[in-house]
Amino acid sequence: MHRKTLLSAAIVSCLAFSAHAQEAAPTATDLDTVTVTGIRGSMEKSLDTKREANSRVEVVTAEDVGKLPAHNVADTLQRLPGVNISSSSADEGGFDEADRVSLRGTSPSLTQTLINGHSVGSADWFVLSQGSNVGRSVSYTLLPSELVSSVEVNKSSQAKLQDGGTTGTVNIITRKPLEFANQITAEASIGAVRSDSAKSNDPQLSGLFNYKNDEGTFGVMVQAFSQKRELRREAQEIPSGFFQIDPKGTVAQSNPDLAGVYAPSLLGSTLFEQTRERKGGLVALQFKPADNLTLGLEGFSSKMDANNYNRNFMLWGSSIMGDVKDDDGNVTRPGQAPDAGYVVKNGVLTNANFTGQAGRDYAVYDMIYREATAKSSYITADADWQINDTLNAKFQAGSTKGTGSTPRQFIAEVTAANGGGANWTTHGAGKPIDWNVGGDISPAGVTSFGTWGNQEVTAEDKEKWFTADFSQYFDSGTLSSIDFGVRYADHKREALSPEGASPGDIWSELKNGATANFPGGFAGGIGGNFPRKLWYFTPGALKDAILNNSDWLSNNDGPTGRHNYGAEWKVEEKNFAGYVQANFVGDRWSGNVGLRYVNIDQDINTYQAVADIANADVSSLFGKWKALAYNNKHDRILPSANIKFDMSDDLVFRFAASQTQTLPDFSALGASSWGSDLSRVGGGGNPNLKPVLSTNFDANIEWYFMPRGLLSVGAYSMNLKDYVAFGTETQMLFSELTNQLEAYQVAVPVNSNGKVTGVEVAYEQPIGDNFGVNANYTYADGSTSHTWADGSNNLLGTSKNTYNVGGYFENDTFGARVSYTYRSSFLIGLKGPSPYYQDDFGTLSLSLSYKATDWLSVSFDALNLNNPTLKYYQSSVIPSAFYENGRQYYLNFRFKY
Repeated sequence: MHRKTLLSAAIVSCLAFSAHAQEAAPTATDLDTVTVTGIRGSMEKSLDTKREANSRVEVVTAEDVGKLPAHNVADTLQRLPGVNISSSSADEGGFDEADRVSLRGTSPSLTQTLINGHSVGSADWFVLSQGSNVGRSVSYTLLPSELVSSVEVNKSSQAKLQDGGTTGTVNIITRKPLEFANQITAEASIGAVRSDSAKSNDPQLSGLFNYKNDEGTFGVMVQAFSQKRELRREAQEIPSGFFQIDPKGTVAQSNPDLAGVYAPSLLGSTLFEQTRERKGGLVALQFKPADNLTLGLEGFSSKMDANNYNRNFMLWGSSIMGDVKDDDGNVTRPGQAPDAGYVVKNGVLTNANFTGQAGRDYAVYDMIYREATAKSSYITADADWQINDTLNAKFQAGSTKGTGSTPRQFIAEVTAANGGGANWTTHGAGKPIDWNVGGDISPAGVTSFGTWGNQEVTAEDKEKWFTADFSQYFDSGTLSSIDFGVRYADHKREALSPEGASPGDIWSELKNGATANFPGGFAGGIGGNFPRKLWYFTPGALKDAILNNSDWLSNNDGPTGRHNYGAEWKVEEKNFAGYVQANFVGDRWSGNVGLRYVNIDQDINTYQAVADIANADVSSLFGKWKALAYNNKHDRILPSANIKFDMSDDLVFRFAASQTQTLPDFSALGASSWGSDLSRVGGGGNPNLKPVLSTNFDANIEWYFMPRGLLSVGAYSMNLKDYVAFGTETQMLFSELTNQLEAYQVAVPVNSNGKVTGVEVAYEQPIGDNFGVNANYTYADGSTSHTWADGSNNLLGTSKNTYNVGGYFENDTFGARVSYTYRSSFLIGLKGPSPYYQDDFGTLSLSLSYKATDWLSVSFDALNLNNPTLKYYQSSVIPSAFYENGRQYYLNFRFKY
């Protein structure tokens, strides 16, 4: 109630101020379409749009077709104040390309991404993001920069904006056929990308054709793209973090000082390789049957094949030190204590040596080759009807679908280093762990073989919607217009795990299969001493052995089938919204006040593991499951107010207040509990979660001290009610290793409260006719009432400090731009029961362009020039991962007619 009182007072104050209005001022929708090219022109257009808008908005305008300030849309947005990016959506670790966007120190799920103002179905290539860790953010790897005309980042809310973005909305705007200046426009881009880590050169192709008739009443645009890229990531990973030594176990009983001490569960030397092939296009038609009516039809499709091979050779600490028990709880193999002289610091076993014991395996080696795809598409039909001089109507109907699929997983898990012993030495969170295992780690030293997960996994994200928006304009007075309308959407997110393969005698064929070695100089930039000269089965050998010796069952969902019900869930949401927004203008000021009503009906279907077949609705080789169904209903009125005051010709002050709402992540609502058999940790959902409600205040002052020049300072606050954090609890889950229910430490989402306050500073200035500089800084202070397992109250995704520094040069033929982006450390989520963080990192990029003729230009983009090591940690003394991705170089030739 206190938040509502504050917000109501702010809105009433804005209304009272608006009563003194006299004259109209232009808004962002009043701007004429202007075609500009070049760095200077795009910056000027972006600042003009920002200045004239009534709400808090950041704008990036493409210099020309396919010429954003960076090669990737998300990489472009990270240069704006208050914008953060991340390269992954679940536990796949850090990559060299941005994939998720978030605003003002929050998680990506609280930022909404739209295309032309509508939702876009999204999916991921990574198997965990397809099923057990599914947010509401959009994967930017499916959105090529060639599609973009401009990108608007709405930091303050308006009633007419689609609900769903608690912290803001990113709206990607595509080109329209009737906006082109010439009757016929044809463009093509031919180029290549060089990955210095993968040592690969791959093609990058795109093209555009646009036609409009002489009368400007009909137009058609066709865009197509085909882009391939090889990735190689070299790493040290600690996949399940550090575990606490069981105080009741054998090791703690013989060494009481080790009870509850943290030790590495798995220490991995990790090589990941992937081929990403993205193909698709966009077709748009516009038709004006009358001067007051424009009809549009648009379709988009993007598919990325993302086959990948991950090899992780690991010291198995939790197996070495943990007791193995039978079904009755009797210890059948006691854990091994470290040799005398081990060291414990700050509750961590920092130095340990284990003399080899015959019959004990000290290493486990996972080789996982996955065929994977991600697809996104939409189709929209719209009408813009100027009913009369003062009333405008816009209608849109559309559907969108995103699909992520892992149709085959070819997995070998072998144990090795039998009787060879092991050792490790940690050096805090900032440096890799030195570790080694003895014994035979060659293919001949494999002591056991297993395979799991050769189960098809598919994710589907669908939405159908209809919108009707009206604007009533007034010729005089303070009230310039009223916007009102309705929206209905039916959204469904579903995780499916159809039939899998029943493995046969795979090892007899695989053990004689072809092998290869880790690349020379593997992980040289990371440092540390750990196994690097490693072998692996080739993807072909692994794939052939599994396919030739597995029975892929179909139409068998019975007790002996391989249907993993526990990996299936569905969330369906019907969303009705209506809004009214009053827009005001006056002498040197403008603003708006509005209300948006949102009504959501949510159905959730999931499964719960049970021990007794009598309590099960379905069962298979993956366990026995009880089907559960939930229904949630949420309705709420969301107020908003924005005001802009021109203090002088070059000085603008803004204030905004609003309430915004985001529903919890899909997997947070629907996912069944799951766990890793190697470490006995996992995650799950909570269908009783409430939506996140944020009360937002924003103030900003902007000084446009010269053309293309800006200095702005602002402050913001967000109070997050029912913010989603994660607690941990012990749950009994089905283990594929023991074929029974076992105890797992499971991360479970819970409602909490949170807040973020911060400051944003931005500066842009041309220097003479050809040079210019830009810089911005964002400070975000975020916290939650939830206390994590490490005792902290950090908010997911909050980097306290983010900054960007850049400079450019441009004349009539040559352009250059260099930029550096920095983000401080932030909490990602949980690895089992323990929080884990990404450490601070910075990236340096360079872009060069040369206009050879009116029809030919050449561009060169270099990304990750400083080749940063991406570091992750569990605490200040416990690391989680170190990743090296290498640099990327893009060379493109653009032809224009």
